[in-house]
Amino acid sequence: MRDQETSAPPTAPHDPRELRDPHDLRDPAVPPVPAVPPVPAVSHLASTFERGSFSLARCSCGWSGPARRSRDRARTDAASHQGAD
Repeated sequence: MRDQETSAPPTAPHDPRELRDPHDLRDPAVPPVPAVPPVPAVSHLASTFERGSFSLARCSCGWSGPARRSRDRARTDAASHQGAD
């Protein structure tokens, strides 16, 4: 009979090192970082500010109320915008 050729023992058929992309530089021993969940939308944060003799309401979403001579009316505009969610 012929002498059997000796070779390296076969690797497991699903060896992760063989399935890796050769251009992937990540270390296979380090687990992947989980995806960051989306940040929930911030509710409207409206406030009033003065511009000359006028008071305006402005919100963090970009909304801006009309210029008012009455600070109380500008605060009412801001409160009604916050309640419109």
